[in-house]
Amino acid sequence: MRKDKFNEVVKSYLHSIYAKNLKEIKIDKISKKICSLFKNRKLSKKKLWSQEDFFLITYADSIKKKKVKNLISLGDFLNKYCEEFSFVHILPFFPYSSDDGFAVKDFKAVNSNHGDWDDFKKISFSFKTMIDLVINHCSSENQLFKDFLNGSSSVSDFFIVSKQKFKESEKIVRPRSSDISKEIKLKGKTKYVWCTFSHDQVDFNFKNPDVLIYFIEIMKFYLDKNVKALRLDAVAFIWKQLGSSCINLPQTHDIIRLLRLIIDNFYSDVLIITETNIPSHENLSYFGNNNEAHCIYNFSLAPLLIHAIISGNGKYLKRWSRSMPPAQENNSYLNFLSSHDGIGLRPLEGILPEKELKKYINFFKKQGALFGLRKNKKKESIYEVNITLLDSFKETYLGSDSFGIKRFILAHTILFSMEGIPAVYIQNLVGSKNDYAKVKITGSNRSINRRNWEFDILEKKLKNKTSTSHKVFNLLKEIILVRKKQPAFHPNATQFTLQLDDDFFGIWRQSIDRSQSIFCVSNLTNSQKKISLLNINLISTNEWFDIISKKKIKNMKGNIILKPYQTYWLTNKVV
Repeated sequence: MRKDKFNEVVKSYLHSIYAKNLKEIKIDKISKKICSLFKNRKLSKKKLWSQEDFFLITYADSIKKKKVKNLISLGDFLNKYCEEFSFVHILPFFPYSSDDGFAVKDFKAVNSNHGDWDDFKKISFSFKTMIDLVINHCSSENQLFKDFLNGSSSVSDFFIVSKQKFKESEKIVRPRSSDISKEIKLKGKTKYVWCTFSHDQVDFNFKNPDVLIYFIEIMKFYLDKNVKALRLDAVAFIWKQLGSSCINLPQTHDIIRLLRLIIDNFYSDVLIITETNIPSHENLSYFGNNNEAHCIYNFSLAPLLIHAIISGNGKYLKRWSRSMPPAQENNSYLNFLSSHDGIGLRPLEGILPEKELKKYINFFKKQGALFGLRKNKKKESIYEVNITLLDSFKETYLGSDSFGIKRFILAHTILFSMEGIPAVYIQNLVGSKNDYAKVKITGSNRSINRRNWEFDILEKKLKNKTSTSHKVFNLLKEIILVRKKQPAFHPNATQFTLQLDDDFFGIWRQSIDRSQSIFCVSNLTNSQKKISLLNINLISTNEWFDIISKKKIKNMKGNIILKPYQTYWLTNKVV
């Protein structure tokens, strides 16, 4: 895009964001400031992703060595054990005061326990790195907020302040149950600032264009550190308007479009990924018209897939899968089963009936799960389930059995077959179990799935063939390696949900060039099942192979037998 055209589009977004609140001369000044930040284009003709791409999600201190900086320890582990992954999402590694890094004290610094930017860049030379742009709020110990409290004119309008407590109307959507108003002293007077998540996380005021410029500068700082993907944390909440829901507002979408415009024109090999843990139809809006996020987290997939396996019933998963629109070119879903946060329940709204949702929650309670709460129309409700994925599969609705690991592997096998880019949380990769000891130390329910592994201890487990970590790690690696070779598993390859009995979940994938088809059929139950190949609609003139078991299908008019929680990947072209 020519410089004059780029400036014109920037101004159009600024007009849309700030409407009539800013004079033309101010809009022009802001636009020139933004344009001055980006002079040298960094354009790439490379494709953004392929079937070979996998994300690994981790904290800087998920893998630790004594007397070694955490980013160095993490880098050693990644290089030794995780070469199958192309992207590594390193969760916030900045100085922080709470929320395991998401209450940022300094956006440009590296926590001294983790190392420094040179340590980060060493990882970025081996892997494409994703980091968080924590765009909604900062720590109450951030220098910006300290300067605000001290009356500094440069940041006097950086935060949302009121003389009275903010009225928490029923319209406002909250992800937490804490009071939205934090009492402060400003120039000797009692006032209140807006806190969506906690009183240690103070929301920025994006109605002040200086805040927008500040974050564009932070974004550039990260991209110049060789970051290849930006996760816009809690971005749905960044624009507030009293009397509205204060989530998913039009100005929020315009701000994301502006960031995408900058990326497309100056860092075209970088991805924008929006973190919006909200109902599916709202989440889809963050694709925009292929001008907002490159990728959106597929939040509904995780709780629906887990539900299908522990209930042995794929009804709701299939119904949702059929309703999901294919992503456009240069858009993709980011698929995951669990992460550093809990298993979100809001993405089930409108999908799982209330009665079934209650049964689902009661099941998790039985498994020893903890829960995160939020305010919903002034009432508290469960927002997320806190449990490790491995422990969530210990039992089913039918009770306990010996198939826990098989269920765990089945979930990932289905995940890897779905349209989109797969992401694996490091605690899943190494088979972590509930860490109640850490919960007791931190007081945070989310700590149950945020174990800090000692490198040497974990390495022994990975080498011990009888350990759960060894079994899980190697089984997942095998499936990853198979998946990476299949053109039909390209993130944008065609997907069609098969019409099968509720005991099964099946999809058909076809490569973009139509040379390869894969029928992915899974048994969701703890009983052996058979299914007629005629029901799967395989073309009988082709030879078909199961690329998981490496066996050829001999009788095209017969049945296939699926063991408990077994998956077939039936293809007409072995790669």
